Amino acid sequence: MTVPETILWKQQRLQLLDQRVLPKQVEYLHINSLAEAVTAIRTLAVRGAPAIGIAAGYALAQSMRDVQPSAFAETLEANAATLIAARPTAVNLRWAVDRLRDTAQRDPTYEALCREAEAIDAEDRNQCRLIGEHGAALIGSGANVLTHCNAGSLAVSALGTATAPIYHAHAQGTPVHVWVDETRPLLQGARLTAWELAAAGVPATLICDNMSATVMAQGKVDLVIVGTDRVARNGDVANKIGTLGVAILARHFGIPFYVACPSSTYDKHTATGADIPIEERDASEVRGDHAADVAVFNPAFDVTPAQLVTAIISDRGVVHDPDETRLMALFG
Repeated sequence: MTVPETILWKQQRLQLLDQRVLPKQVEYLHINSLAEAVTAIRTLAVRGAPAIGIAAGYALAQSMRDVQPSAFAETLEANAATLIAARPTAVNLRWAVDRLRDTAQRDPTYEALCREAEAIDAEDRNQCRLIGEHGAALIGSGANVLTHCNAGSLAVSALGTATAPIYHAHAQGTPVHVWVDETRPLLQGARLTAWELAAAGVPATLICDNMSATVMAQGKVDLVIVGTDRVARNGDVANKIGTLGVAILARHFGIPFYVACPSSTYDKHTATGADIPIEERDASEVRGDHAADVAVFNPAFDVTPAQLVTAIISDRGVVHDPDETRLMALFG
C-alpha cells in the first residue's frame, strides 16, 4: 500500500485529497472555483503548511484562467487576499501567494502563474528530500522517535517534513520505531500519521496525547521530531496544539526536540512567536457529540519558544540551538 498524492494538477485542473475522510475513504475534491479551494483549506480537506501553500498556488493560478488582461491585476489581488484569509497561522500560504503575485508583476499571464505554481510544487518535493537526508543523521540505529500531529506526506508534496528523516533512515536500513501522538481534537496523528507509517512499513505505536510523559519517563523515547507551520525570526515555532507540552516534557527528560521544515516556513518578518496569529477553530471540534453545551477554547496551534528547540532540520541544513543570528545566516 502507498499513500496517495495529496495534490494533483492534471491538465491545469486542481484536485485535492480529502483528508477529512481518511483513512476510511480515499476521495479527491475537484476544485473548480476559488471558493471551493478556500473551503477545502478552511475545513482541513487539505492541511499542513507546505501542502496549503502548494494548493493555494495552484488555486490562485487556476482562478485566473479566463480573466481578461484589463482586469488581470485587480482580480489577482482580490483572489490573493481571499486565499490568504483562509487560514492565518501557516506562513506558507501567504508565501506561495506572494510568489505568484511577484510573477504576475513580471509576466501577467495565466500561463506564467501556472508555471510558478508548478515550480513551487517541484521545489517542495526537493526540499522534503533534503530534509530527510539532513535529518536522518540524527536518528541512530534502533531509535524510538515521537511525533505529534501529521507532518508527513499528506502535509506536503511527498515524504513529509518530520517524517522525511524517518523515511530516509528506514530506506537506508536503519531500524527505527515511531511513537505516534493521536493529536486531539482532530486526531491527525491517529488518522493520518499512523496510516502513513503503516503504508511505508515503518514500525509505529499509537498513543494518546496524555501518554507522552509516560513513554518518556520509561526511557522509550530517544528523540522527538515535529513539523511547524511557522518559524519566527528568533526561532520560536508554531505547530499543532499540544506541541508545546511535548517540548516541555522533552526538556524535562533530557530528550532532543527537533523541528523539521522547509526554508519557506521561516518567516523573518515575524519577530517572535508572540507575533504569530493563532487560529481558533469551531467549538464543535472539541465538543463532538458527547460534551454538554459548554464554552470551548479551541486554538489550533501553540508556540514553542526557541529555547526548547534542540535544532531545526531544514532543506538547507540543521540549525542547532536556533536563534535569530543562526537562522538569518541560513535563511535570511
